[in-house]
Amino acid sequence: MKYLAAFTFMVSVSAFAHHGWSEYDSGSTLQLTGQIEDSGYSHPHGFLRLKTAEKSWLVVLAPPTRMENRGLSQEMIKPGSSVTVVGYPNRNKPEEMRAERIIVGSKTTELR
Repeated sequence: MKYLAAFTFMVSVSAFAHHGWSEYDSGSTLQLTGQIEDSGYSHPHGFLRLKTAEKSWLVVLAPPTRMENRGLSQEMIKPGSSVTVVGYPNRNKPEEMRAERIIVGSKTTELR
């Protein structure tokens, strides 16, 4: 019984930590081009801090394993790189978006 309680707790914490995508407005598509200020290639999702002409955005990417499998390496999204991202804005955080695809140079990578 003690193990069942511990397992249930771990699963519920994990589910809470991994949010759903409903906080992003899939009815409104953004395309942003800018320079990467910071990036992370870690679980559960990679990220970029993208500086555009208007402001700095937090761009939520796919999990690192998916990015790697689709040809988007950590080296390609290092700070200083110029990229274009296409995706959906966060409904509650005006400086955050979820990327559906990323374009680095002439390479387009579908993230979802």
